[in-house]
Amino acid sequence: MRRRGGYGEAFWQRLGRTVPLPPKRPGVRRIWLQAVSVGEMLAIGPLLEAIKREGGMEVFLTTTTSTGYQLAKEKYPALTVGIGYFPLDFWWASERAWWRVQPDLCILMEGERWPEHVRQAECHGVPVLSVNARLSDRSYRRSMQFAPFVLALSRGITRLLCASKGDEQRFKAIGFPAERLQTTGNLKLDVEIPLLGEADRAKLRKEVGLGDGLVLLGSSTWPGEEKALIAALQEARGKGLDVSLLIVPRHAERREELRELLAETGLSFHFRSAGVAPRVVDVAIGDTTGELRKLTQLADLVFVGKSLAPHDGGQTPVEAAILEKPLLHGPHMTNFRDIIRGLTDAGAVRKVETHEDLVREAVEYLRFPAKRAKLSSSAHAWHEANRGATERTLAVVRELLAKRVS
Repeated sequence: MRRRGGYGEAFWQRLGRTVPLPPKRPGVRRIWLQAVSVGEMLAIGPLLEAIKREGGMEVFLTTTTSTGYQLAKEKYPALTVGIGYFPLDFWWASERAWWRVQPDLCILMEGERWPEHVRQAECHGVPVLSVNARLSDRSYRRSMQFAPFVLALSRGITRLLCASKGDEQRFKAIGFPAERLQTTGNLKLDVEIPLLGEADRAKLRKEVGLGDGLVLLGSSTWPGEEKALIAALQEARGKGLDVSLLIVPRHAERREELRELLAETGLSFHFRSAGVAPRVVDVAIGDTTGELRKLTQLADLVFVGKSLAPHDGGQTPVEAAILEKPLLHGPHMTNFRDIIRGLTDAGAVRKVETHEDLVREAVEYLRFPAKRAKLSSSAHAWHEANRGATERTLAVVRELLAKRVS
């Protein structure tokens, strides 16, 4: 908290003093939706829009991180009745917030489990819905080891809406009752990403310091992966390709580490956080928050970070796939197991096993437009075949609210 900052703002909300909310209106049901951080905050956009269109419901939106809070304030004021920080999960803070909010339904995103929050829901007779519920390989192994404890923590969750059939099977294996499980799909696949026009793309390229050639993007990279991407850039240029490198690190606070790495290469570089680039550079670094979707639109080839050893889990490939970008990823994508399996079956991604493989395959795909086009068209087909999670989730929201009314 101290390193990342931003926790001083509205700190009292974390102690249960929520933002002032208007009185509940007759016939309008209040939903308390909690999304931890930026990724979850972006994923709930289609659901918030659907609830707003439906009518008869209003959403109080909370988050845990300062970056998630800022994003919510920018994107969702018109779709919510209030935006605030989630209270600390202690009885005194949670109870105080509950009496102020008085929700009719609680929604938790993905893997969130807040025992006191769920206990308060039980005390108030309010259903709890876990949406986009999923279990990574690591979480699944741990959950199987401590299944009784996990089930006790999740006892008050009324329904788990799973992101995939594989996740549903894992929850069943842990011991969740089948009647509380339902696969509705991944909400992130329903996200509509605003597309930049040609003039806006050209402006953004100039701002970050990219020239007119090809762009290799490292998306949400972790230590060590940037070095392989730099090697790919140098190899591609050695073969006569006009290409630049765009790096968006998963953690922006690594900028000094990246500065030292790039200084050793002799390549020119520019950090997005420093403002508009004064000239075209070899490497642009997107060290700002909430711009990955825009920056991805500049890419001709994307590598998904946290997927090469020693890292494990992977970062999301969803937005790049929705944008129909040709994708490379390492062997360690356990956090997005089912999505990667679907993309692989659709022929929309290429797996690389090592740093050396990344260099070789990146150069190969940069050299041949037809190879990139094949991945892009396959990503489009995959996306079209996997939409609809928002409407399926909304149907369950209607069901649970109707039961509470009755």
